[in-house]
Amino acid sequence: MATQKERPLISFDWAAKNILRDKTNYDILEGFLTTLLKQEIKIISILESESNQEHPSDKFNRVDLLVENADKELIIVEVQNNREVHYFESRLAGLYGASKLIVDRMQLGDSYEKIWKVISISILYFLLGEGESDYVYHGSTAFYGLHDGRKLELKHRRPEALVDGPLKAIGNIFLEYYLIEVERFQDLIKSDLDEWIYFFKNSAIKEDFKSKNIQRAGEKLDLLKMSESERKAYERYLINKANEREALETAKIDGIAANRVATAKLMLADHKPYEEIMRYTNLSEAEIMKLMA
Repeated sequence: MATQKERPLISFDWAAKNILRDKTNYDILEGFLTTLLKQEIKIISILESESNQEHPSDKFNRVDLLVENADKELIIVEVQNNREVHYFESRLAGLYGASKLIVDRMQLGDSYEKIWKVISISILYFLLGEGESDYVYHGSTAFYGLHDGRKLELKHRRPEALVDGPLKAIGNIFLEYYLIEVERFQDLIKSDLDEWIYFFKNSAIKEDFKSKNIQRAGEKLDLLKMSESERKAYERYLINKANEREALETAKIDGIAANRVATAKLMLADHKPYEEIMRYTNLSEAEIMKLMA
């Protein structure tokens, strides 16, 4: 069977920081968001704030969007490309940033009913958890009784007040999260969303992909269409990213070695036999003897 041809593309994390902020390229993110959220999404603008300015070391790739759905509701969408370094620190910053985006856009004296819905989307290029079988997770804040385990269904004193607002359902008050674990995706296309995740992982789009605007993404992010200066900048970026990954792996290896040595020293202090220490630490007898010197 002939395999589908793939168009070599600029990586999504590079595009998010350098290309997708251009209004002429909004259709790429609109296609992805429409597919993920399962409703038509139109980008109104990119929200510029202290929370999404470029990090000097280019380790953070984040864009905050003001979008409109099919019901003409305004929603703030935060899209992040995350690698393992600094992920949790960036999430804390994201919580502050999302809150600040809302507060900055509320006029003094405005009713809280005018607060916009916020959706946070993280595209993760590492494994966040252990023992999972899925690669896309969705969550929001919910409250459950400690005694009966039942979910708290919030009520509103004036339900009619929500009819025309962005928070029609009272459950929409809280932040909503999507986590996409790219590395756990097995390249099996079972849905339109899988086509986008395939692109995030492989920097390639197949000819038969059909989700909204994904072929436009292929046209606009074609690696072969880059100018000489753009190509050189992109190559520097790839080299820096590879160096960062190598540094991270080295740090992990060093950390494992340090833990083995610390464990061996504790076992020696407890007068454990060499055979047992070797079994638990994978250190050789000669390495253990050096620790006693």
